[in-house]
Amino acid sequence: MTAAEPAGGPGRGPSDGSAGTGCSAWVLGADSGGSGLRVALARVAPADAAPPDADAGPAPVAAGTVVSSEPVRTGPGGIDAEHMLSRLVPAARTLLTDAGAQADGLSAVCVGAAGMATLGEGLRAALPGALAAEFGPVRVALAADAVTAYAGALGESPGAVVAGGTGLIAMGTDLRAWQRADGWGHLLGDCGGGAWIGQAGLQAAMRDFDGREGGSRALRERAEARFDAPPDKLPGLLYPRTDRPAVLASFAPDVAACAAEEDPVAAGIMRAAAREAAMAAEAVCPSAQGAEVALTGGLFRTGAPLLEPLRAELGRRLPHARVVAAEGGPLDGALLVAARLAEGTLRLPPDDALLSVS
Repeated sequence: MTAAEPAGGPGRGPSDGSAGTGCSAWVLGADSGGSGLRVALARVAPADAAPPDADAGPAPVAAGTVVSSEPVRTGPGGIDAEHMLSRLVPAARTLLTDAGAQADGLSAVCVGAAGMATLGEGLRAALPGALAAEFGPVRVALAADAVTAYAGALGESPGAVVAGGTGLIAMGTDLRAWQRADGWGHLLGDCGGGAWIGQAGLQAAMRDFDGREGGSRALRERAEARFDAPPDKLPGLLYPRTDRPAVLASFAPDVAACAAEEDPVAAGIMRAAAREAAMAAEAVCPSAQGAEVALTGGLFRTGAPLLEPLRAELGRRLPHARVVAAEGGPLDGALLVAARLAEGTLRLPPDDALLSVS
């Protein structure tokens, strides 16, 4: 693990990582997923610093971040709590030491993790007690990474967030309950996500190789260049891989590039992906006028071939909602949830699987 420079998103407070005069509580946020573990520390107002009915302050800015590219292990019992603690606790101690804070100065922790909803039982059982033993009394929130992505993108406003990367999931809330759509993995769903787009593009490449209707020569040439092999060798390259979703998703930028070059098959794939993402947002977005919708994740860096049809679909399906830019990412969201726990002002709804608080 290595300590990184202080970081923060737009509109998230002073760049020095402080939360203003009189702040004395430290909070920890963590984002755990397939690309590794990121842990950040921030300083916020303690729960007794403001009247109970006061509005929550701005989201905190990280005073420091520790990043590891090694993912937390997942086994038959779910996310490995011991492995998570072996990474999280040293990172927290490093950050507290670098900030000149005492170990018992930690007030709240939020861990956002991929798979928390279905594989997080061990974490929910072990982490609160273990963190209390290490750092003294500390509030703990354990969240699905889609929830921290929501908090990072929209804060505590009602609305919907579509998180797109290798997969795709939409989360929505009216601040009373959570609604989820998709995020079921590349075999059962993740429709419109990177693996879905990449698979559709490779199928079009194979159609062209076979001479079947619906094929694309441009996608076939891109596939040959991407995998350095002719199409008939792709099954042997792809099927034995244990990281097939990521391999499929690696072809999504090629599909977007072909769409930008006006290949009709590729453009059709991107329009279909946009429809899927918009349907997921529609399924979870609150019906109240002015609800906000944000897009977050690397998928949306594919640019206009996806974003233009997606914005059109959202406008058609959710005319009452307002599409806004995401303010931050999942690590920002984890810090926000931890800060609100420390302040006693958390408005996002608790949920046994998606956002458990102790």
